[in-house]
Amino acid sequence: MPRPATDVLVVGGGPAGRALAAECGLRGLRTLLVDPAPDAPWRVTYGCWAGELPPGLPASVVAATVRGRATALTHHDLGWDYAVLDVPALRAHLDSRLGHAGVTVTAGRVAGWDAPGTVALADGSHVHAAVVVDAGGRRQPLRTAPEPGPGRPSAEQTAFGVVVEESAAAPVVTPGTALFMDWRRDHGEPGWPTFLYAVPLGGGAVLLEETSLARRPALPVAVLRRRLFARLAARGVTPQADAPVERVRFPVDSPRHRTPGVLGFGAAAPLVHPATGFSVATSLTLAPAVADAVAAHLPAGPRDALAAAEAAVWPTAARAVHRLRRVGLEALLRMPPAEVPGFFEVFLGLPERHRWAYLTGRGDLRGMVSTMNALFGRADWRLRRRLVGPALRPPAPAVPDEAAPTA
Repeated sequence: MPRPATDVLVVGGGPAGRALAAECGLRGLRTLLVDPAPDAPWRVTYGCWAGELPPGLPASVVAATVRGRATALTHHDLGWDYAVLDVPALRAHLDSRLGHAGVTVTAGRVAGWDAPGTVALADGSHVHAAVVVDAGGRRQPLRTAPEPGPGRPSAEQTAFGVVVEESAAAPVVTPGTALFMDWRRDHGEPGWPTFLYAVPLGGGAVLLEETSLARRPALPVAVLRRRLFARLAARGVTPQADAPVERVRFPVDSPRHRTPGVLGFGAAAPLVHPATGFSVATSLTLAPAVADAVAAHLPAGPRDALAAAEAAVWPTAARAVHRLRRVGLEALLRMPPAEVPGFFEVFLGLPERHRWAYLTGRGDLRGMVSTMNALFGRADWRLRRRLVGPALRPPAPAVPDEAAPTA
């Protein structure tokens, strides 16, 4: 069989897709990146723990690095720094690497998945490649597995935020710090728990965002907007009428990408951390290893290359850690709203090594198990029951309104 003209086809031009395409091109692989809107700007905020940033990332890509803290029932210093990325600088960096690597970037939308190695585009054309990568984010355009049934929609994280000047945000977050989460209910509403997230964006700007960590189905953004402005008013913060806003919505319980002949990468894999929603730093870090795997095994054939790449994304320990984190997600989804701050009070009170293992270290199975044991040991009998139950039961059903789910 003749070798396809393209070695690697990457569908999706976000940070994950661009990073992986560039790394493949730099290894001499003939790489094509298909993006629905190659020139459209990215209008989201990307953050991560500073310790997760891959080596070699230019300093210009980081807009701010500040001390992380959180509030549950009391205040906690996380013990490490939080980094907010300069999104235009990240885009420019990745685009520069694409150009240097000789990657072809084309506009296009996926219309269908014909067969292993062949992707149909909306314009009627077909692209043939030895290795096909779905880096299309939450939409996973090459995913063929069925979506969750009508009785169990996806669990999604939603958020609504406004950007204000640093001086205006001072009553909420002091300069030089990031508020990872604040579970206090000073928005004045009962119902599904949400928290305030407040991070500097660089240049004297701060993002203040009301966030629903996870809900099945998603908590409406309109609810988050109402709560955010009520919370800020209670703290003496009044955003300007024309303040920039941010709306966020993405699933945190997507199953692993299992379309035969396709590698899922980035949020499509999914590499989204169920407890934080972070995925960008993980994608940037994994991209070189995945490209190495493809380049090393492609001479033996597309099947070997795809298997090697899949093993680089999902080694055995990472699969196990991901399953355990999903159990933790289901525990949160079943937890009565009034008990959520207490759960985070226990978690945030754990030693730093345990919190770091849970929030990062996707391949650190030993650290993950140690953290869960430590959390169980510090919990009272009621919380222990909340933590153990989801491991023995099916996923939590949809919540029909803002009332707490039944235990």
